[in-house]
Amino acid sequence: MYSDIITIERHILEQERAHPEATGVFTSLLYDIALVGKVIARAIRRGGLTDILDEEGTVNVQGEQQMRLDIFANEAFVQMNGYTGRVAVMATEELVDIVPGTDAMREGKYVLIFDPLDGSSNIDVNVSVGTIFGIYRRKTAQGTAGTLEDCLQPGRDLVAAGYLLYGSSTMMVYTTGNGVHGFTLEPSLGEFLLSHPNIRIPETSTYYSTNLAYERIWSEGVRRYTRYLQDLGDATPPVHLSARYVGALVADFHRNLLEGGVFYYPELHRDSERPKPKMRLLYEAAPIAYIATQAGGYASDGSQDILDIMPTDLHQRVPLFVGNRTLVEKAEEYISLYG
Repeated sequence: MYSDIITIERHILEQERAHPEATGVFTSLLYDIALVGKVIARAIRRGGLTDILDEEGTVNVQGEQQMRLDIFANEAFVQMNGYTGRVAVMATEELVDIVPGTDAMREGKYVLIFDPLDGSSNIDVNVSVGTIFGIYRRKTAQGTAGTLEDCLQPGRDLVAAGYLLYGSSTMMVYTTGNGVHGFTLEPSLGEFLLSHPNIRIPETSTYYSTNLAYERIWSEGVRRYTRYLQDLGDATPPVHLSARYVGALVADFHRNLLEGGVFYYPELHRDSERPKPKMRLLYEAAPIAYIATQAGGYASDGSQDILDIMPTDLHQRVPLFVGNRTLVEKAEEYISLYG
């Protein structure tokens, strides 16, 4: 019986054995992230009993009101990865520039990009939130300080990506480029146990996830695409898609990853202003795209693969369409035809 229980540590070590050249540094980094996830999950569970869910009275680089839990989650990531010697440089959605380096980070081999608390506007109403992360190999020489250049890499160069979902249970889902695997935290053991091996996005879709309140300021192509999704029930054979939208990328993507569907957050067109995309390329779109691709899906900005976009800024934003490959490619088709 117990031989069937696979902890995240055992799973990571078993994957490492397939690479004789591995030194264990990458394995330890993934386990460090799992540990941070446990710390954040514990803080969220106790949130209603403390003042940790209150607004801090500050805004982040995105101009968004910060919750105390935003700051706590960000500091947990920074503190627990800044002194291990495994990470050369870190970048977070919460800070304008890269995280200040420590002496230990000079020897790091990897770059850690993260959104410490995705969907934090939901936390004070007890709705699911998450953490998103991506890992790259450093480009600068080991023994030197990591730089912005190390962080500005396309999603195609990721060596791992994943997310933690804090909901009715806490899950960690990740890929190292060899399939997508999900682990559920067993609270009494304090361990992540393999619960969803080799996740694949179902070919038959169930949901579409988007904020329909913005439909009036979407482009013509996106509005027509939305009507296409809504009319699939009249197709032959019929495909009945239900609308589901949480407003936290991790939660919406996770549902569609397991049940099949598409999530999209297109550009917003307001009066004469330039179209405004929402999703952060480095912290949200690229890691989620990498996971989707490894699960047999696809992610696009409406015209090209998210993984091929070369970032030019830490906080660059992009439109995002992600999920079932056929549905995402259909979005590209409508946008190409109608804009």
